[in-house]
Amino acid sequence: MATENGSNGDTNLHEASTSKKQEQLNGENKDTETNKKNEKTNSIPFYKLFAFADRTDIVLMIIGTIGAIGNGLCMPLMTTILGDLIDAFGQNQSNDRVVHVVSRVALRFVYLAAGAGTAACLQVSCWMVTGERQAARIRGLYLKTILRQDIAFFDVETTTGEVVGRMSGDTVLIQDAMGEKVGKFLQLVSTFLGGFVIAFVRGWLLALVMMSAIPLLVTAGGAMALIISKMVSRGQAAYAKAGTVVEETIGSIRTVASFTGEQQAISKYSKLLVTAYKSGVHEGTAAGLGLGVAMMILFCSYGMAVWFGGRLILNNGYTGGQVINVIVAVLIGSLSLGQSSPCMSAFAAGQAAAFKMFETINRKPEIDPYNMSGKVLEDINGDVELRDVYFSYPARTEEQIFSGFSLSIPCGTTVALVGQSGSGKSTVISLIERFYDPQAGEVLIDGINLKEFQLRWIRGKIGLVSQEPVLFTASIKDNIAYGKEGATVEEIRAAAELANAANFIDKLPQGLDTMVGEHGTQLSGGQKQRVAIARAILKDPRILLLDEATSALDAESERVVQEALDRIMGNRTTIIVAHRLSTVRNADTIAVIHRGKMVEKGSHSELLKDPEGAYSQLIRLQEVNKESEQVTDVSEVNPESFRQSSLRRSMKRSISRGSSIGSSSRHSLSIAFGVPTGIEVNEPAVVKTEDSTEQSSKYPEVPIRRLAYLNKPEIPVLLLGTIAATINGCILPIYGLLISRVIETFYKPPHELRQDTRFWALIYVALGSAALLACPSRTYFFSVAGCKLIQRIRLMCFSKVVHMEVGWFDEPDNSSGSIGARLSADAATIRALVGDALAQMVSNLASAVAGLVIAFVASWQLAFIIIGLIPLLGVNGYVQIRAMKGFSADAKMMYEEASQVASDAVGSIRTVASFSAEEKVMELYRKKCEGPLKAGIRQGLISGGGFGLSFFLLFNVYATSFYSGSRLVESGDATFSDVFQVFFALTMATVGISQSSTLAPDSSKARSAAASIFAIIDRKSKIDPSDESGTTLENVKGDIELSHVSFKYPLRPDIQIFQDLSLSIPAGKTVALVGESGSGKSTVISLLQRFYDPNSGCITIDGVEIQTLQLKWLRQQMGLVSQEPILFNETIRANIAYGKGGNATEAEILAASELANAHKFISSLQQGYDTLVGERGVQLSGGQKQRVAIARAIVKSPKILLLDEATSALDAESERVVQDALDKIMVDRTTVVVAHRLSTIKNADMIAVVKNGVIVEKGKHDTLINMKDGFYASLVALHMSASTS
Repeated sequence: MATENGSNGDTNLHEASTSKKQEQLNGENKDTETNKKNEKTNSIPFYKLFAFADRTDIVLMIIGTIGAIGNGLCMPLMTTILGDLIDAFGQNQSNDRVVHVVSRVALRFVYLAAGAGTAACLQVSCWMVTGERQAARIRGLYLKTILRQDIAFFDVETTTGEVVGRMSGDTVLIQDAMGEKVGKFLQLVSTFLGGFVIAFVRGWLLALVMMSAIPLLVTAGGAMALIISKMVSRGQAAYAKAGTVVEETIGSIRTVASFTGEQQAISKYSKLLVTAYKSGVHEGTAAGLGLGVAMMILFCSYGMAVWFGGRLILNNGYTGGQVINVIVAVLIGSLSLGQSSPCMSAFAAGQAAAFKMFETINRKPEIDPYNMSGKVLEDINGDVELRDVYFSYPARTEEQIFSGFSLSIPCGTTVALVGQSGSGKSTVISLIERFYDPQAGEVLIDGINLKEFQLRWIRGKIGLVSQEPVLFTASIKDNIAYGKEGATVEEIRAAAELANAANFIDKLPQGLDTMVGEHGTQLSGGQKQRVAIARAILKDPRILLLDEATSALDAESERVVQEALDRIMGNRTTIIVAHRLSTVRNADTIAVIHRGKMVEKGSHSELLKDPEGAYSQLIRLQEVNKESEQVTDVSEVNPESFRQSSLRRSMKRSISRGSSIGSSSRHSLSIAFGVPTGIEVNEPAVVKTEDSTEQSSKYPEVPIRRLAYLNKPEIPVLLLGTIAATINGCILPIYGLLISRVIETFYKPPHELRQDTRFWALIYVALGSAALLACPSRTYFFSVAGCKLIQRIRLMCFSKVVHMEVGWFDEPDNSSGSIGARLSADAATIRALVGDALAQMVSNLASAVAGLVIAFVASWQLAFIIIGLIPLLGVNGYVQIRAMKGFSADAKMMYEEASQVASDAVGSIRTVASFSAEEKVMELYRKKCEGPLKAGIRQGLISGGGFGLSFFLLFNVYATSFYSGSRLVESGDATFSDVFQVFFALTMATVGISQSSTLAPDSSKARSAAASIFAIIDRKSKIDPSDESGTTLENVKGDIELSHVSFKYPLRPDIQIFQDLSLSIPAGKTVALVGESGSGKSTVISLLQRFYDPNSGCITIDGVEIQTLQLKWLRQQMGLVSQEPILFNETIRANIAYGKGGNATEAEILAASELANAHKFISSLQQGYDTLVGERGVQLSGGQKQRVAIARAIVKSPKILLLDEATSALDAESERVVQDALDKIMVDRTTVVVAHRLSTIKNADMIAVVKNGVIVEKGKHDTLINMKDGFYASLVALHMSASTS
């Protein structure tokens, strides 16, 4: 029976081999993790993990340790009982004392069961509970120290993501390293020591001989692990190349579509998949081979032990039970050592994770809100003065913000700070709040240096309303209450009244108890801002700081909020930072700050007297902007950028931060003023990305039939694999049969014993050889089938994706990253459903059948009894495996809510600091942690109970089986070898099945992966380039007509881009489209190429509607040169040839590059045309890339040229060269030009001005420029002023 643990050994190797599959899937993440580790793997000594244990924890850990050692010794003790039991049977075969003797021994099993159950229960419960408690304590301490750090720490050393990651991820690792894994490790070590001690006590000679096989096993295992990890990494490298193809193709899908390069991409991808397939097969075979070799060595060592044991019985007076006892004890001991590796790696991971956390926990900040020393006065007047301040932000030390800045603000007055973005206005506010200390100079309040005050107290006297008001995920009432400890509902109401917030709050269904959502998303900007003002009023501060408090609002909200502010500014010292000058007119003094210096100071009317002064200029600039409806230099915000969701988010961020858009840009002023249009445009799009994550689970279920059908070509391979799997499944039950035969042999007369032991030893070797053949062949055949399936699915899926319409890729779900992930991970997960699952089932079935047959042949009565008890054994197996994997997996999920509190607080650390809300946040966090902590402790107790019970059952099953066996022997219904035959055959079969079913691939994961893949495969592309239907024209003149076109982007259906736009472009002429950003100029080009279809109206070429033309042919007639030319990571030659489907002749390529002014610079490169351009063409300068892109468009010899801002991103010199190239190729072609720079469009045959989705003016440059109040004329004027300023 104990050999069942024996088999544990080989199954452990089993585990090694299958867990490598998991590694494959996690491989991608692992790589990044290892890189992180290589940077610096600092870890703390193991005992330090327990630095935060209290008395209870120490007691728990002591009890847990005793339990673990006790539990660990049970297995070796069991082997001695087993030995005695075998002797009891073997020596009493002929007499009738058998029941009496056996039941005495069996009773010892029952005692052992009770002991083991108790010990196991204590081991798991105590360690899990103490791990949970200590981890919770560490989390709390970590958050507390993070909240007390100075703002500089957040600028330089950490990010919200990192903090939340540490709190949820790292603490789980730490908990893993100090919880049940410690108990498990102690248990395994005591099993190891106990096993060898017992083996040497019972029979040292045999124990020594047995140990000779251990080095072999270890070497085999080690070599295997090495080979497998090599193979895995090779497989990943092979797929990594294919992955970059996906990334590149989808990242530049517009270029691919425009140049009809879909087929090229597919064939390139499929070439790379072949290598991935090969390495997958190698890897599978290697894993099987390793398992086979290990089983072979194991069985051979059994054979040797049996033969040598037989000799010891003859010559040294050993008994049969003693021999079996030693064999089993050595096995159990050596196996337990093998199982300890997951514990060791958990310890290492925990120690490394703890290093950084404990380092942070011990960090003392420069500016410490928990520091209670410092002055506390009765009250302050509110005189603020900055005296000779030198300051630079810790994150950008080389950029000096202030050098010698002074400003004094008498109490009770209102001072407004105005100036360009990045001039240092908001910095003044950060210094007064003491988020930072100046490097030199001082900040004084009432003449006392800010550093001398107690930080909490002085922050309590200062109220801050910032540009992006930060609300916490709580009710409106709680949010306002942050302003003051223990505020009453009346006070909160009064503050809301003052802030003009009461009326909108009363309209909400839950009134003050309405939840504001994460970061306040449930409220509009104006509402959020008013709640933030109410929060500041509740504080009743002496000094009020308003950092652009109204900049992000629309006119109506702004008026309301402004009113609220005017109400509360009375008799307080107020400092306003603003862009919109309308908000600062009424200030007592206005200070104009430029590059960290104060250039002017005075009231509104005084400053206006100097028409050349900085303030007047600012005012004038703003007026200009209003008239032209915020047309900033339009190249700052081009519509392309709106299309990419990532940019969309960053735009949103940078626009709303306004005050810190790089000071380097000379247009920063105007963009900062032009904020509103930007924000309105991208709002809906951003919201979209929020819910996209939920969609992934909505794919329809996929029947397994369909997957199996994809594997159809591999049926013969699968059949062979099935045969191998069957043989594989029978090995363990047969092994059980052999043990019972050997035990019988040990009690035979000497001459038989000598012969038979030799015979059985050889049979063992034969069984080992069978395993050596069956294992690798099973894994080989199934990995061939599985890898073929993956390859097939990836290719199908990719070819489908490439042919999707361009609009599909706008959805955030379909970014190149997420599609890449679907292709790499999902396809690999699916394999688990078909091949591997089948192999598993077949092996299990074979084990079960073989075990039953062997058992029933020997003794059907006992077989029935044991089958009744087997489910109990199954339970034990399952619990054991769960214990191996660890019970604490759900900890991460449970702490989600608590992490939310933490991430909220860290994300808005400035707000937390300015309202001294650290304690409040901690309170909230503790509340959120109570539930999970209790659940964790409860789970610990339950797991411990289950673990203990499973051991209790296990040993009782043994006792029962052997007792009933002895009854059958007594009544003559069975021989003693029958008893062992039934017992071992069935237990071995159970072991095989329970072991392998834990390795059973995670089918639920694979199902959802299959669903997501098939969702792509089944989707019909709305505009499909692979669709061959449609007409083609003999020769194209190039007349283009857009008539009554209306269009909205599918992702932003609420924004009308075109309304009834009509435009005709005569053949061979050049038409330029101009207009402000977002007016839809580039959209014309997208519609011409049929990236999108218009919602109504039609587009014709030579009078034929383009939707009736064959798409591929249509796109071949057009050459696109876009603003950001996208090149592929190949040679320059390949990039140019791409225009002609990759098969352009050398002469064509040379001619095209001559025309594009590119030949010169290409020839001057060392490798000439064979130069690799790098990913996205990074090896070339902007101008060079653009000329290669132009050459690529010329190779097509297109009838229609589309130039989308082809020179906007270049410097003057490159622009001249590229413009020359363009002028050369525009001759005799219909050309559509989109441009910002006027120089590029002056010579166009016609200029069309697009505004609000229609064409408002068209004509030649000269006529348009002379129209009075014409839109074109004002654009030009604006352009001129922008370029001179």
